[in-house]
Amino acid sequence: MIGEVIAVGDELTSGERLDTNSQWLAVRLTDLGLRVMRHVTIADDLSSNIAAFRAAAERSDVTVVTGGLGPTADDLTREAMAEAFGRPLQRDSEVLDGIRALFRRRGREMPERNAVQADFPEGAIVVPNPHGSAPGFALSVPRHERLDALLICLPGVPAEMREMWFGTAADLIANRLGPQRRRIVHRTLHCFGAGESDVERRLPDLIRRGREPSVGITASQATITLRITATGADEASCREAIEPVERTIRESLGHLVFGVDGQRLEQVVIASLQERDETIAVFDATTAGRILESLGDADPQGTTFVGGTVVTIAPVPDLRLADAAARYPTRSSAERCRESFGASWGLALQRVVDDDSYEAVPTDDAGVRSEREPIEYLEITLTDGRHPHTRRFRFAAHPDILLPRAAKQGLDLIRLTLAES
Repeated sequence: MIGEVIAVGDELTSGERLDTNSQWLAVRLTDLGLRVMRHVTIADDLSSNIAAFRAAAERSDVTVVTGGLGPTADDLTREAMAEAFGRPLQRDSEVLDGIRALFRRRGREMPERNAVQADFPEGAIVVPNPHGSAPGFALSVPRHERLDALLICLPGVPAEMREMWFGTAADLIANRLGPQRRRIVHRTLHCFGAGESDVERRLPDLIRRGREPSVGITASQATITLRITATGADEASCREAIEPVERTIRESLGHLVFGVDGQRLEQVVIASLQERDETIAVFDATTAGRILESLGDADPQGTTFVGGTVVTIAPVPDLRLADAAARYPTRSSAERCRESFGASWGLALQRVVDDDSYEAVPTDDAGVRSEREPIEYLEITLTDGRHPHTRRFRFAAHPDILLPRAAKQGLDLIRLTLAES
């Protein structure tokens, strides 16, 4: 069955305020077994509201609307619902008494304008609001030769909306779905070390549209997430359908998969170190403290990530000398950091310019490429005092992703080294 979320408010369409209600409601609807196909955001405009509500009732089995239930002239959800479906507004005296009592408990007299919050379209079911003056309502709209559409209107205040969801709305939806209710279960696998297109290339059939279970792929700051979605009669059957797909993904991607269901790379690293009863310290001359911040968030007690140093220095030249200390500038930094903090492992990240490697760069508007620039690398070394592990990566990406990706490359070297040792 199809679900939809509609958020109402000029403050949303203008960008003045971020709509977090739609995301929250979409997760809850999915948990109930609905496939959410649309998020709609509309301004405080009567004709736009009417059109949106009519369209939602036609195409979606369950629609949840947030916003527009206040007492002011621009709160139009009640009026728009009434006009959209030919259900005149009727005042509920019991609800009105409840709103008056709410104001009295707060030491105030209810402004008469608030009386409109006790008005509901004919035939609507009231959704109580225990801690606010804006009750919601649910409206069942007949459709030709199909199950009635259910529209539930809730206030835009997140705390009130969520309480009303758990108190009334979720049960109304579950009862409407009845025996047709299907479970939707997700499993997410998080990957690092390859781009989105490369991951998709390794899983060509799994990403195919229309397959069941479906596999979606997204990228965020160099982390690739694969989301397996199965639909079934119950959670057990969904999990059973997901299991072989997850196994195929893991077999195809190998060490690229680092976590599941929201796990972050730094959490996996800290957990691996804790299992070994080992600690780590970091010398960061590249990520402006991002890698230290992520490890600190994953280990707030500081028992595993025992410290680090952030410095800002120019990229070091690659001297191409036989002396390992000169050839690999991060090795001495990693070892000094390890010793300074008394850690089991020391990690160092630093930018290196390879003077023997060059790439062409555009020199004019015509795109002529004649000049060459040395290639810059991110060099990372992880050491336990005996065996240094050094890797180099091209230090090039969009500015928004460059430093977060560098931090993750450092974390991933820790993860892979621990897995191999």
